[in-house]
Amino acid sequence: MSSTPTPSKTPERIVVSAADLPVYCPGPDAPLWRIHPRTYIEVLKSGVAKCQYCGTEYVLREGDHPHSHEQAGIRL
Repeated sequence: MSSTPTPSKTPERIVVSAADLPVYCPGPDAPLWRIHPRTYIEVLKSGVAKCQYCGTEYVLREGDHPHSHEQAGIRL
């Protein structure tokens, strides 16, 4: 029996918070068999985005919004 994990056929779904931004894939805890070139995932526009390499779906936690300069009272 091999000790190498078998890749899942179903892409993983990861819920992220505003504190996790910017989101990139593969994440720091990704197993070695899942490593691919790092790509940044744009979850702010629709709240959901998929990695173009592995299909992992990233979902922005419901009701969680990143703090912008304007929200903090800072105008540029």
